[in-house]
Amino acid sequence: MAFELLCQHPSAARGAATACALPAFAIRDEAPCDMGAREALLDDAFGPARFLKTCQRLRDGSAPAPGLALVATDDAGALVGTVRLWPVLAGEREALLLGPLAVSAQHRALGIGRALIDESLARSRDFGHRAVLLVGDAPYYARFGFERRFTERLTMPGPVERARFLGLELVEGALRGACGRVVAAATPAIDLPRAA
Repeated sequence: MAFELLCQHPSAARGAATACALPAFAIRDEAPCDMGAREALLDDAFGPARFLKTCQRLRDGSAPAPGLALVATDDAGALVGTVRLWPVLAGEREALLLGPLAVSAQHRALGIGRALIDESLARSRDFGHRAVLLVGDAPYYARFGFERRFTERLTMPGPVERARFLGLELVEGALRGACGRVVAAATPAIDLPRAA
């Protein structure tokens, strides 16, 4: 899936309809050859503390959900964004855990993060998944429908800021009444790089 973004030129404020093309990018499935570039991107975005985060406990020893490890590449083929979703049980209900999402510093504000999330959520629905959880910036993720109310009775396997622990129902009612601990679903690890 390829995207080309348009921006309004400053002269458009007076009614001139001048537009400029921003760099194009494509979203595709993550491949083993992306490992080095993906790890470097995550190191730049989150630093070494990423391996200590509570969400990492749910990813260690597991594989991303099939078809839900995505990358964005620029028009030269360089990796500029990444997202993965992981199978979890949310109070014994099947769900996905989104993260990490990262976009290179030089490519932020171009819509790459939004496109990665849109594509991953569309695929999640197509694959029959019912709900997605994440720990992230509530105002950013609210635009995709993530809300705090879906996680009020769920706990993570370590400390998280409650205001950042969010959920999204892909199927109405999927998280209604969900309570208990979020745990990794039993999925075997495959040869993909560690995530943040």
